[in-house]
Amino acid sequence: MVVRVCIALSSSVSSYTFGDRRLIQLVILLAFIIVPATLHAQDNFFSKWEARTTATQSRQPAWTPPLATTFVGLIQVYRTDFVRQTSPALATTWNYDSSKGLNLIPWANTEIDINLPPYFQHSSPATLNGAGDMSFLVKYRILTGNAENGNYIWSIGLPITIPTGSHKNGSTNASIAPTMGFSKGYGHFDLQTTLGATLPTGNTVKLGRPIAWNTTAQYRLGKYFWPELESNTTYFHGGPNDGKSQEFLTPGLLLGKFSLRPRDPKSRLGLGFGAGEQIATSKFHTFNHGLIFTGRLLF
Repeated sequence: MVVRVCIALSSSVSSYTFGDRRLIQLVILLAFIIVPATLHAQDNFFSKWEARTTATQSRQPAWTPPLATTFVGLIQVYRTDFVRQTSPALATTWNYDSSKGLNLIPWANTEIDINLPPYFQHSSPATLNGAGDMSFLVKYRILTGNAENGNYIWSIGLPITIPTGSHKNGSTNASIAPTMGFSKGYGHFDLQTTLGATLPTGNTVKLGRPIAWNTTAQYRLGKYFWPELESNTTYFHGGPNDGKSQEFLTPGLLLGKFSLRPRDPKSRLGLGFGAGEQIATSKFHTFNHGLIFTGRLLF
């Protein structure tokens, strides 16, 4: 049933206006604040889900998801990002939402993400604004140990993208991107790395099969501060950039989790924020000085 609803949404969401998408996201956000709060004290579906999620996450280290690198662990969050990229010709593009959305932990060791299409706003009058592609992610945590039991995570994921974009703001074909991630912690310091390849279902001569390798180094300062440095690298195979590679170093700072119910130590509701900048370090790069802003509701 959920799959049918998601497919129906993906087939029509590209026709929504920018305001419509923001309204949909607001409704989802309010639902996940109000509904669990109303039913928190009852022994029902939501309280059982909450207990199961807490038990699942207690088995892994309590790190925060990086800005750009896909989080290796399991996270239950509603997240939206805002990204500004500047091309070599100094044209700017704002990416509202940046393919983020609702991440759920429906059962042990598994995460399912449902991401609404981003919205692209271009400074160049020759490029039309519009929606990007809708995407999903299924992630499975293979092995893990919390801070007292090895401090590591090993997981695999399968992002799926559906071509719902408008005015050439999305891909021409659907794609899958098998990804593997590993992370290891040393006290307050942790390293997270992921490696994946995007495999289009067609038109590979134009789209290619890029390989993405991202690595994040984080350090926890106090209770709320997470300074980090990411390396975001893409190797292009096929397509117009065949044989080239680009790399960005992304310094950033993440803040949180700030509890929304500080008097309830068992409450999962909290907020997180962050910002960073992607700085090109390779001779070839499709953009530079990409600013990233993130907001997260954890539950």
